Amino acid sequence: QVQLVESGGGLVQSGDPLKLSCVASGPTWSNYIMGWFRQAPGKEREFLGWISASGVRKYYATSVKGRATISRDDAKNTVYLEMNSLKPEDTAVYYCAASRGYRIVAAEYDYWGQGTQVTVSS
Repeated sequence: QVQLVESGGGLVQSGDPLKLSCVASGPTWSNYIMGWFRQAPGKEREFLGWISASGVRKYYATSVKGRATISRDDAKNTVYLEMNSLKPEDTAVYYCAASRGYRIVAAEYDYWGQGTQVTVSS
């Protein structure tokens, strides 16, 4: 079992940066590939990127490539999502998730956090 808890969301201004944290627990969490998703009202959950268990490999969706950075600190049991140049269309609930494979489809992730709301004002 892996438990995930996101934090760091809130109200930010357009153009500001953002750093979200996902604290993981469970004896095997560090073996998982960790992904970030977001879901805006009325839209499907959107894949943003993943980071390998070693932290060496990373993959980003085209929609955020160049603006997003995913990192992990296993000593702190934490995975991070940093985004810059936020836009109002980045407003969504942001989720971290754990998978045993390199997945971009939400349904293929095994564990999810509860999400953290990010609202970007113009």
